[in-house]
Amino acid sequence: MADTASQMLLGSGLTVLSQPLMYVKVLVQVGYEPLPPTLGRNIFGRQVYQLPGLFAYAKHIMKIDGRAGLFKGLTPRLCSGAIGTIVHSKVLQHCQEADQVEDPGISPKESSSSLEQVVKETSQEMIARSAATLVTHPFHVITLRCMVQFIGRETKYSGVLSSFVTIYREEGILGFFAGLIPRLLGDILSLWLCNMLAYLINTYALENGVSTMTEMKSYSQAVTGFFASMLTYPFVLVSNLMAINSCGLAGGLPPYAPAYSSWLHCWSQLQGEGNMSRGNSLFFRKVPAGKRYVWEEKRFH
Repeated sequence: MADTASQMLLGSGLTVLSQPLMYVKVLVQVGYEPLPPTLGRNIFGRQVYQLPGLFAYAKHIMKIDGRAGLFKGLTPRLCSGAIGTIVHSKVLQHCQEADQVEDPGISPKESSSSLEQVVKETSQEMIARSAATLVTHPFHVITLRCMVQFIGRETKYSGVLSSFVTIYREEGILGFFAGLIPRLLGDILSLWLCNMLAYLINTYALENGVSTMTEMKSYSQAVTGFFASMLTYPFVLVSNLMAINSCGLAGGLPPYAPAYSSWLHCWSQLQGEGNMSRGNSLFFRKVPAGKRYVWEEKRFH
């Protein structure tokens, strides 16, 4: 219980600190570009036109809504984090206890580098994460919609409880789970890729007997986690777009955003436009393709 409480406290602190970053990232993911490109240099030193990065984007938001504007959607995100931590902890504990009943001779904290043990632990973690994602996804949907309201200056989703009522009244139960399938698939693929790659590196690439073996294995876990998240990023993008698609907000409706019939349709269209990595980086950003943007509308008029 103490571990869960400390995880909730730490998670809440990180959520508050990372909220401006996530806010900008979500707006970039949906394709909202209010600022024109500027002439800069890429990582190779060549002069290219680039879209403004994180700090310029955040400054634009503060100019309109003040510093507090960077924290829209924070309350439902905090609720999601707290509830998700509790559900994840309880489900994982239940899985481990059930495993102990089947194999009473094995300690729950006993570490093993065997493939069988890695598969077992990854399966337990997958079940726990999936349960937490399923329970907290309605809060995730509300968080995204609170943020996307910046585009059309709406106030439709102004509170957690009122947002639940609005979604249920307009979309029914399914509205709370918009974008759930690609999010679950992305989480599961990322988890298995991370753990399997870490197992292969730790087993075949790192030699036993090295004094810093534990430290090296932790580094390998971090590297494979980053690599797995990069590979599965399109699932995150598609999930977020489907969560705000056709929800009554300007950022999720034509002509600003296409009306997707399914997450596969969204995936196909983004892939055709070459926008599968949109929002993955908030620095050195090239101009995304596929539609006219805010600064272009101003120049056109």
